[in-house]
Amino acid sequence: MDANNNHSITTFINQAQKVILGKEKELKIAFCCFLSGGHLLIEDVPGVGKTTFAKTLAKLLDLSFSRIQFTNDLMPSDLLGVQIFNSTESKFKLIPGPIFHQFILADELNRGTPKTQSALLEAMEEKQVTLDGQTIKLPFPFFVLATQNPRSQIGTHHLPESQLDRFMMKMKIGYPDAAFEINLIARDEHLENLLQLTAVLSPESINQIKNEIESIKVSDELLKYVRRLLENSRLHENFLGLSPRAGRDIVKAAKTWAYLEKRTYVLPDDVQMILPFVIAHRISPFQSQTIEQDQDLARALVNLTHVD
Repeated sequence: MDANNNHSITTFINQAQKVILGKEKELKIAFCCFLSGGHLLIEDVPGVGKTTFAKTLAKLLDLSFSRIQFTNDLMPSDLLGVQIFNSTESKFKLIPGPIFHQFILADELNRGTPKTQSALLEAMEEKQVTLDGQTIKLPFPFFVLATQNPRSQIGTHHLPESQLDRFMMKMKIGYPDAAFEINLIARDEHLENLLQLTAVLSPESINQIKNEIESIKVSDELLKYVRRLLENSRLHENFLGLSPRAGRDIVKAAKTWAYLEKRTYVLPDDVQMILPFVIAHRISPFQSQTIEQDQDLARALVNLTHVD
């Protein structure tokens, strides 16, 4: 592993903690999701810093940033853009929507209508959008960090399983610990600290890190363990069965976590560490449950599955 990249990753986490106080694990999980090529869903109550969390990541990664506020009246064209006919040139011209950025904050995604939510599906899965029959590639890297309010709140729509499955990980930021919360209350410095951040990783170094992650070794025994996790989710009525996409995401995230732990191979501990974040939103048959209950289900699946 490249020593400069290791140093950059440590710097990334340290710099992010100047703005996001006391959330090292959450920052590392989000960074793991990004480096794995997935998308992240954060479910939490308003006011815990979800937007600041996203802006901090985007700034440190030196990515173009766009915040899309989902509301009941947001239309797919507001997200994707439109084709306008230019009479002077006798051809259509693309007026790009906010989706044409590298880092997308889809704020309060579950307040948008299902039709508008579905407009994200192609972008998230294929890194492209289709407008009036024309396929347009999105910038690289392309990362969606979506937030949603707790499913019990008024004015929210349940995200369909097909949408949830596009998110590699789901997590909760949570309230800060007492000491950090006192600091936040007494000194509202996080916005100033955010403005002072400078990029830690460039697109070139991100590409290099992703190539190094690809070389992380995954044994046949560990792949069989992941396969048993998928199979057990399909055999018990307490779970919605996991798809092959979920299995692929488990392996990708476990490789990235091993890399962040400065190892060249994946351990079962890596799988068990990232598993609640990768599968909790995929296996719950009851969408009214809390994220904590979903993660408890994920841990129960781990307990049902032995490690060779």
